[in-house]
Amino acid sequence: MDISCVCVYSDADINSVHVRQADESRYIGPSLSCLSYLNIEKICEVAVETGAQAVHPGYGFLAENPDFPRALQKHNIDFIGPSAETIEVTANKITAKEEARKARVNVVPGYMGKIKDVAHAAIVAEEIGFPVMLKAASGGGGKGMRIVNSKKEIELAFTSATNEAEKSFKDGSIFIEKYIELPRHIEIQIIADKYGNIVCLGERECSIQRNNQKIMEETPSPFISEEVRQKMYVQCVSLAKQVGYFSAGTVEFVVDKDQNFYFLEVNTRLQVEHPVTEFITGIDIVEEMIRTSCGEKLRFNQNDIKLTGSAIESRICAEDPSKKFFPSSGRIKYYDKPDENDYVRIDDGVAAGSEISTFYDSMIAKVITYGKDRVEAISRVQKALSECYIEGVTNNIEFLESIFHHPNFIAAKLHTRFIPDHYPSGFHGDFVTEEYIKIFIFTALYVHLENEERYHHKAVNETPQVSFQCVTLESSKKEGAPVSTTRMAVMGFHSVIDNPAFESLVNPPIPTMRITIIQQRKSQIATGFDSINHAEFCSITQGKE
Repeated sequence: MDISCVCVYSDADINSVHVRQADESRYIGPSLSCLSYLNIEKICEVAVETGAQAVHPGYGFLAENPDFPRALQKHNIDFIGPSAETIEVTANKITAKEEARKARVNVVPGYMGKIKDVAHAAIVAEEIGFPVMLKAASGGGGKGMRIVNSKKEIELAFTSATNEAEKSFKDGSIFIEKYIELPRHIEIQIIADKYGNIVCLGERECSIQRNNQKIMEETPSPFISEEVRQKMYVQCVSLAKQVGYFSAGTVEFVVDKDQNFYFLEVNTRLQVEHPVTEFITGIDIVEEMIRTSCGEKLRFNQNDIKLTGSAIESRICAEDPSKKFFPSSGRIKYYDKPDENDYVRIDDGVAAGSEISTFYDSMIAKVITYGKDRVEAISRVQKALSECYIEGVTNNIEFLESIFHHPNFIAAKLHTRFIPDHYPSGFHGDFVTEEYIKIFIFTALYVHLENEERYHHKAVNETPQVSFQCVTLESSKKEGAPVSTTRMAVMGFHSVIDNPAFESLVNPPIPTMRITIIQQRKSQIATGFDSINHAEFCSITQGKE
């Protein structure tokens, strides 16, 4: 769109990629978000000083704070998003449900008033019938939410939910609704202009979650029918009209096993998972947000929207799945990712040398793939993740790969308890057998010898030959026969443990070769030779459940 961009940064982000890529960058304060990214006055000051005409809030921090667009308005600066009034009425889940009722949108049965105390919570929960869900009236991201299965669990759940809500949103208000067991989380992407034109851009299946936080998303949902999709569209448009919505937004629903759907909330911002929708519709949602903010009418109507193919997104986060997803931080020493093309997209803001701090969200990157159907999209995300490698910060790449290879995921047997049911103690890669180790060693040797051959011919200015020395394994079924190999994923190498004993597995032996086994797990096996030529290979495993 040829628009100059000014970015802001805190102490923690001083060396971040976005700071280097922006046309201009401005420092706004210390690492604590309350002193920087949540500092409305400082951000407005920067916007005025740089002559900014509009501010896009992204999908965090002030994106759903009605005070931010009001503050910008005082300086005649546009907020790229809905109006402050719309944000205010929909940001609070209680008032949002009231508006949904008025718009004749299905809502989950529950008590829509604020819960006064534990005793009041117990009375309301018994009236609704267990299990129930306690929810923070403000905010999102899975915070301030607790499932309660019986009266004896009320006190602890109420106390922890209110405390978490107060800490996260400065509002400890809680409401209670019926808990739908083994539900799916499905949302509809909408885009609207300031002239009452509203278009739905398909749904997203967001049922794979951990602690009520989405891990991956896909579109279209493999579950709902076209009839149900159209019914959801009608209710979304009705709600958008009810609250005077314009810009991009998402209406979230919980869906039961019979495809009955109930309103959850409205996200009045760009969603993390918007790229999957862009893949299947061909519409740039961020561009449309900017255009509608400038007062342009939508350039398309509902009949123009064609949902073509399937797209999947996975979120790479700095966390340790083997230690109950404990957060990780530190410097990224090595970062490798697949090449982007018409069906693979990588959204990230990091590079080798980037710091993952403890101050902000743990997400490192998003891997998004597209296919003509769900099978192809899954195959491509499996391959794309196998080509991702991050060293220096513990991450969940192997865990994501495990999910995408899980038979229940492939069969689209999804619900919001998928992770706790299939990975109750986190993710642990299976230990490999000696046979697997031999295969890895052979493959690494193959690559090494091929590189030596290539370097030799380049040095003497010869044309590389197709054939070269072959390495075999003692355990080959046909003694002395070459073993067919696959390049797998050749990535960055880091040496941890030297184990020369494995040299005896190679026939014939190559005395100048040093073989290193890093970790005897299928989820991460590395082999290397010297400081110049090295390779690392990752073998995917479903992991222990």
